[in-house]
Amino acid sequence: MSRVSRIEIPVKEATAAALADARRLEAVGRLVDRLVRPGVDDPLVALLERTAGEARAAGLTEEEIESELAAYNAERRG
Repeated sequence: MSRVSRIEIPVKEATAAALADARRLEAVGRLVDRLVRPGVDDPLVALLERTAGEARAAGLTEEEIESELAAYNAERRG
């Protein structure tokens, strides 16, 4: 079994409050593990890479992509 380490990640205040729940914090830790060390055949990584490639091929810049994501997130929370 692999050892567990604690790290600090800067997040918004509301996120930090939500992570006070031990189950939620543990789940986020598992997500971070998967994001940082994805498997070779990780379908999410493949999807994200393909989507990013298609966006660049369509002429979108990183700034435009980030702007669209921010607008989408704001709309969902609105």
